[in-house]
Amino acid sequence: MTVKGRVSRDLEATKYLAKAGDAPVLFENLDGHRAVGNLWASRKRIEHALRSSSEQLSLRMLEAMGSPTPPQEIDKAPFEQNVLTEFDLNESAIPRFFDGDGGRYITAGVIITEFEGKKNMSFHRMMLIGENRLAIRVVPRHLHALHRKAKAKGEELKVAVAIGLCPSILLSAAMTVELGTDELGIANTLRQLCLGEPVAVRKIVSGLLVPAYAEYIFEGRLTDQLADEGPFVDITGTQDPVRKQPVLEVDRIYYRDEAIFQIILPASHEHYLMMGMPREPVIKKAVSVAVPEVHAVRLTEGGCCWLHGVVSITKQKDGDAVNAILAALGSHTSMKLVTVVDEDIDVYDDKAVEWALATRFQGDRDLVLVKNARGSSLDPSADKTTAKLGLDATKPVGCAGFDRIEPH
Repeated sequence: MTVKGRVSRDLEATKYLAKAGDAPVLFENLDGHRAVGNLWASRKRIEHALRSSSEQLSLRMLEAMGSPTPPQEIDKAPFEQNVLTEFDLNESAIPRFFDGDGGRYITAGVIITEFEGKKNMSFHRMMLIGENRLAIRVVPRHLHALHRKAKAKGEELKVAVAIGLCPSILLSAAMTVELGTDELGIANTLRQLCLGEPVAVRKIVSGLLVPAYAEYIFEGRLTDQLADEGPFVDITGTQDPVRKQPVLEVDRIYYRDEAIFQIILPASHEHYLMMGMPREPVIKKAVSVAVPEVHAVRLTEGGCCWLHGVVSITKQKDGDAVNAILAALGSHTSMKLVTVVDEDIDVYDDKAVEWALATRFQGDRDLVLVKNARGSSLDPSADKTTAKLGLDATKPVGCAGFDRIEPH
């Protein structure tokens, strides 16, 4: 869908994106800028772009996580067609999505950094607070650790924000790997596995290597300043509160001719998939250690592709499903409900999963409850810790009467 008329950055883009469902929306005039949303809002579109089936993509993501390779550095990038050192981000395409939001937000921005040889690439929401200033939500993971190390040495952390990226980079940026593992290297391996071509990178003034075919690059520094960030409607569709968060100061903006500013509508399918899909192979790997045959893993849209999941296995012994539940919950700490089904149940079919629960699950014997576990800060029902549920919707080993009888 292409919207040719002028659209306001203030709330109006949200209406078009929500109405379009999973269909991409190109804004030709978002208050004078070109922008796109819902670009990767369906699994099929992501799989098609990476020329992979669902099963292939899961395996390839897992392989890429374990074997990052250096991306290909090139001498010139399209984003160098325009370079600004004097600018006002208040005039940019950054939109405000919901009435309750604390400001305008970058939602499809990937932060790239390096400190003392350790590299990191990760998604962060960024609230516009000045002509060259952004307040960034940073949870205690890798960017937080590198920023802390820089501050301890009295330094600011060099960062770049890349906007308008291919799914091989976006999925890799959302992966959870060991500190120091180069997610751009993971993206390079993933792109090689899927498309047979490397991820191209270009060195910018700060010395950071960034994706060469990004639409926009914001180059700057994560400072020791703090500012109010939020409120913000996050992945659950509920409002995340105001917190003191680090301030990023932007020194330079690069952008392509006819650049398109990518936006991800919060709590949309695109938001779900960008966060959830990279977790699925990690869950599958963990469950595969506990149970010999694991067929598929899905983080469900009803659970925001973050809090609820489904795993299909082949049971060899009673108790395998419980082991699968514990492994799945441990491998993705934000998940608070996992349903384990047999191999005859399609994890992508909500009706089939519910049928398995209706015919193969009894709450007094097939429910696993874990209390006082670490959960997700995005879950409004959690209070410091969370309760986690595992539902064993598998057939008892060696018992008849649990198979669906299909017409011939």
